[in-house]
Amino acid sequence: MRDLPITLLRTFVMVAETLNLTVAAGRLHRAPSTISMQLSRLEDLMTTTLLERGQYGVRLTPAGELLRSHAQQLLNLHDRILGSFQHADIDGKVRFGTHDQYAARSLTPLLEAFVLNYPQARLEVFCDHRSQHLLSLLREGKLDLALVELPMLSDGGQRLDRDELVWVRSQTHMTHLRDPLPLAVFVDGCSHRNAACQALEKGDRPYRIAFTSQSRAGMLAAVRAGIGVGVIPRKTLEPDMVVVEQGLPPLPKTDTCLFVADQINEATTRLAQTIEQSPQFTHTGPVFCRRLAV
Repeated sequence: MRDLPITLLRTFVMVAETLNLTVAAGRLHRAPSTISMQLSRLEDLMTTTLLERGQYGVRLTPAGELLRSHAQQLLNLHDRILGSFQHADIDGKVRFGTHDQYAARSLTPLLEAFVLNYPQARLEVFCDHRSQHLLSLLREGKLDLALVELPMLSDGGQRLDRDELVWVRSQTHMTHLRDPLPLAVFVDGCSHRNAACQALEKGDRPYRIAFTSQSRAGMLAAVRAGIGVGVIPRKTLEPDMVVVEQGLPPLPKTDTCLFVADQINEATTRLAQTIEQSPQFTHTGPVFCRRLAV
């Protein structure tokens, strides 16, 4: 019986997640040709076709779907075993604050990897839509790390990525044509909400707050129902959302920044490094001071 190399399985799982060889290659820091060769080798070992390649990406075959589930379980067990031996001495509490748009999307594989690799660490995650509130908790010593979204070129923190806010509506509702414009936004204190209101007021576009929510899922549910137009970062766009490119004022660019408290334990340092080094973030542009300016 042939063994399945862990490296090949990691590559396959990343491709299965992104359904794009180029994107997967970027996240794995490998050339697309290397990714393609690894997939071919895995298919040879499995003696079946796992992926069907097309003009706009790849899709999993039924065999590929089956392997994806088994491969993820095997990788999790592999990482948990290694973590139990290699990082058994790294423990302590890690208090991490972030927006749920990160916790539910780009951070999911990072936090999963951290938990598996550092099983003795006690991770506590606090989600809040208010970036300044999270930073105030960091200043007060109630958080160790904060991954937040700030207006472009804000002071402090290490910038990991740059994005822009966009107006979104559902595919089936022309909500953006209503007057006054109904908005589905986070509750007061959210930078997305503030940016939207300021842009509309500057452009003399009447609007009303039609729906408020503490969570991204709730806000997007209202957008899908046609209750209001939403505001989200472009890179977090859902497949069934339509970006409103015309008729509404432009929205500002944003920076995703990581803030680290002055006094942290080794487990917190490892999580900060996991986030900083992740291919989930593009690391474009200048790097700012990593420590929080009090």
